[in-house]
Amino acid sequence: MESKSCKEIFKKNDIKATKQRELVFQLLTDSDVPLTAEEIYVKLMEKEKNMSLSTIYRILDVFVSKGLVQKSNITNNKAVYEVLGMGHKHHIICISCGKIIALDHCPIQEYEKALERETEFNITSHKLVFFGYCSECRKKSE
Repeated sequence: MESKSCKEIFKKNDIKATKQRELVFQLLTDSDVPLTAEEIYVKLMEKEKNMSLSTIYRILDVFVSKGLVQKSNITNNKAVYEVLGMGHKHHIICISCGKIIALDHCPIQEYEKALERETEFNITSHKLVFFGYCSECRKKSE
């Protein structure tokens, strides 16, 4: 996503465009997996040395309140953030180290269609998360 597009999204949602907000939004947009505020902070430290972790949290709160970003508590009781409207994503999460892997397809699309026919619901969205142990954590426990 270009800076201009980011500014347009902010303007449409009545958010003041700042360099720090653009960096956070761009990072979330480019990420295949949801990120914690701490992960965002670490990834942006090289680009924006004047950004504190508390600034990241304030920016994320603005994005969540405006409906641009979804906040979820899906891993180790830490909140993770991902941009809404970028297509739905499903994930596998290691319950030991918290590693998150995005699935490249939706494994339940056919089931969703069958469920709509069976229940006469108009399903508008769904979220699917698998939990388990990654190969590194399995090796450590052996």
